[in-house]
Amino acid sequence: MTGTRSISSSFLSRLATAVLCLGLASCGYNNIPTLEEQAKAKWGDVQNNYQRRADLIPNLVATVQGYAKQEKDVLTAVVEARAKATQTRIDVSQLTDPEKVKQFQDAQNQLSGALGRLIAISENYPDLKSNQNFLAMQSQLEGTENRITVARRDYIEAVRAYNTELRTFPGMLWAMTAFRSNKPMAEFTASDTAQTPPTVKF
Repeated sequence: MTGTRSISSSFLSRLATAVLCLGLASCGYNNIPTLEEQAKAKWGDVQNNYQRRADLIPNLVATVQGYAKQEKDVLTAVVEARAKATQTRIDVSQLTDPEKVKQFQDAQNQLSGALGRLIAISENYPDLKSNQNFLAMQSQLEGTENRITVARRDYIEAVRAYNTELRTFPGMLWAMTAFRSNKPMAEFTASDTAQTPPTVKF
């Protein structure tokens, strides 16, 4: 009899736990951590694409250097901007700090501008424009810029969903109780010039 009561009590306890979990889930308890993880994952995509661009630039600079030796200022600006962009890092724990996000954004924007000027000088060098290495690098760079645009757009949308959940009902109730340490993430707003990939001219 005691054993039967024990089994019955254990079953009821598990059933109550399951019902409670289902109730919490249906009330949006999981929304905040789910949306937070999604925004962090999107930020990872943004960083991956910026890193891909940074990895391509040394080869592009070396290719151009062979043909445009007198364009030292432009080449130097690209190299310096790349160095600054790769040194300005931000991890997911700093995404709630608008100043850190702005520093990262400014460094990437500076590199975009320098890269645009580098691409533009190809107009003055017919040999460079027909160089296969340059064409291949140019194509990869253009693809990377498009990926960056898409990744930034996806991150902005993910942050919007997460921040909205923190500030609207019923998410705000969970934010004030179970997830009090969660803060809104900084929005990543690209400048007008940064939203335009470097011009491709042949």
